[in-house]
Amino acid sequence: MTSDPSPFAGTTAVAPLGHAEGTVTLVAGQAFALSGRSGDMRADLPNGLFVLDTRILSRWELLLNGHRVEPLAVELETPFSARFAGRGAPDAGHADASLVLFRSRYVGLGMQERLRITNHGADTVPLLVELGCDVDFADLFEVKESRVQRRGRHRADVKPGRLRFTHDADRVTKVVKISLSEDAEVEPGRAAWRASLDPGASWEVVIEVTVELDGVPIVPHFAGLDGAHPEPTRRLEEWHARLPQIETDHAGFAQTIERSANDLGALRIFDPDHPELPILAAGAPWFMTVFGRDSLLTAWMTLIADPSLAHGVLETLARFQGEDEDPRTEEQPGRILHEMRFGQAGGLALGGGDIYYGTVDATPLFVMLLGELRRWDPDDELVDRLLPHADRALEWIQRHGDRDGDGYVEYERSDERGLANQGWKDSWDAIRFADGTFARTPIALCEAQGYVYAAYLARAHFAEEMGDVAGHDRWAEKARTLRRRFNEDFWLEERGTFALALDADKRPVDAVCSNVGHCLWTGIVDPELAPLVADRLLAPDSFSGFGVRTMATSMAAYNPVSYHNGSVWPHDNAIAAAGLARYGMVDHANRIIEGQLAAAAHQRGALPELFAGFSIDELGVPAGYPTSCSPQAWAAAAPLLWLRAMLRLDPQAVQGRVWLEPTLLDSMARLRVEGIRVAGCTLTVTVEGGEVEVAGADGLEVMPGARPVLPLAAPAPPPR
Repeated sequence: MTSDPSPFAGTTAVAPLGHAEGTVTLVAGQAFALSGRSGDMRADLPNGLFVLDTRILSRWELLLNGHRVEPLAVELETPFSARFAGRGAPDAGHADASLVLFRSRYVGLGMQERLRITNHGADTVPLLVELGCDVDFADLFEVKESRVQRRGRHRADVKPGRLRFTHDADRVTKVVKISLSEDAEVEPGRAAWRASLDPGASWEVVIEVTVELDGVPIVPHFAGLDGAHPEPTRRLEEWHARLPQIETDHAGFAQTIERSANDLGALRIFDPDHPELPILAAGAPWFMTVFGRDSLLTAWMTLIADPSLAHGVLETLARFQGEDEDPRTEEQPGRILHEMRFGQAGGLALGGGDIYYGTVDATPLFVMLLGELRRWDPDDELVDRLLPHADRALEWIQRHGDRDGDGYVEYERSDERGLANQGWKDSWDAIRFADGTFARTPIALCEAQGYVYAAYLARAHFAEEMGDVAGHDRWAEKARTLRRRFNEDFWLEERGTFALALDADKRPVDAVCSNVGHCLWTGIVDPELAPLVADRLLAPDSFSGFGVRTMATSMAAYNPVSYHNGSVWPHDNAIAAAGLARYGMVDHANRIIEGQLAAAAHQRGALPELFAGFSIDELGVPAGYPTSCSPQAWAAAAPLLWLRAMLRLDPQAVQGRVWLEPTLLDSMARLRVEGIRVAGCTLTVTVEGGEVEVAGADGLEVMPGARPVLPLAAPAPPPR
């Protein structure tokens, strides 16, 4: 935590990413680069190269013979590499330029860049290449919130083959070294090369940017301009090899699934202390770090593709589960973290920085994900290792999460620098009544009760597997009681949906919002109410045509370009679609998926963190949100949850069963999914012409139809 505006408070403005050139984002674990389409990084924009939440390049601009490079094209070769094509200024009196530049860039805890300039003119030309560079060592949040101020002591020194920037602050010394393969004329902030290029000749230089922390070099991982395949490339290739293969006649669906795989691969983080455990960063550029809620939800959504992500997420979050009570960080025993930041003292290990615990939902989601992973992978060793952490999480739910003993989990921050709202809609103004009035804390969110319900069910299943009938019945009864009370206390008869929350006075917060889709997903909604909720989610004031809005247009606080009060979030929509499919309302689910596909089609298959909530009738294309992350983990995972919802695929690995009831989109005639791993089997599911074929299910019983919505309606049977 810092003395400046807290990075966790969520009340500060965010620097818009877009500008006339567009923004190119490269991501490699805990490093990322933001530039324009020419490859330049401008100091007056939120551009730069960031490593471990520190900007190690704040300016990186090229001039050819005194002129800026005119961008022609960008080829994104991998999530962490790109090639920029540009040209110099045309000669006086000519329309065409002689000099063409290719700029190959690789990011990986540093940066490597090759400049290759070719003379395509008929005459020999003089060449002056100037690189303007600077390092402000700004914290990520200072850049994000446009409040960069130089602190500490800065030094710059130069030699013909390198530039070196040093920063001393808070007893930490950081060094950025820019190494040049060709000696240059150098001065602080500038390197220049002079040459003469004959017709058809080329000139090249390779530049490397590396970092030291207190005298210890941070070893970069470049994809290798020499054609080598180091760790990031190998990991990305292995990731793609593990993913299911999709064949379909729906080109847009196939494109979106492929983009999803690429983006998720780019956002995986590997802790050097535990390199075998992947975990997901929340999103680029602002959230390239560990978020509890985001990681848990994304891991759940990607189970159909790669259960190893869930393993990594659960193991990592368990390592940092709360032990003590600390009002400053909101740590409490058993609580799962909200956010881990690296900051000034951050090391390469995931535990190297500040941890903040202010979230109401990551803790039940931890238990929920462990239970769901068990449905896919009957790994007794994993359960033995993590079930004590799940029990500590359940203890937090009942002791600290339920602040007043009424059976609901609530939140209220313990420090003014923390988050005012602590659900997934964590902006300061997100929880409002229909008339726009702010709800007072403590607040009990509707979706958080659904997560707790699912956590109780998961724990009941674990008890049943162990032959603990009393334990099963105790947790099952908790789930049943919570479901009964939730459907009584949160239901808004006049609106045909559930309240967004209960406020400090236990009044239902009556704004019509998308959160109820999460309640369907967890199964806490009584079946007789589900059709009403479904119709309300797809009503014109809630459904834009591209997706379900976070808040309906009929609410006083609706704003189509707000963060949480009218925008459209892909992960939120995918969860709603999965919930609708769970209750058998596949037509409603498929309408959401079709709308999201239409939005992705306008962005070559990509889904950003969020986009504006304008109706498709108002604006026929999705309008971007200026500070939206892309790629962003749970947005990238959304298409994989669509896939599971369309297949209505629900495994029960311990029992040797898998439920399957596919319903394709109206715009899709054929779908084949190869490589779904369940309980040691690798399934291939083919759906075409109303027929379903399943191959590879050796030892698994394929159950035609959907999994029961209420799986624990009665006490457990006696142990076998």
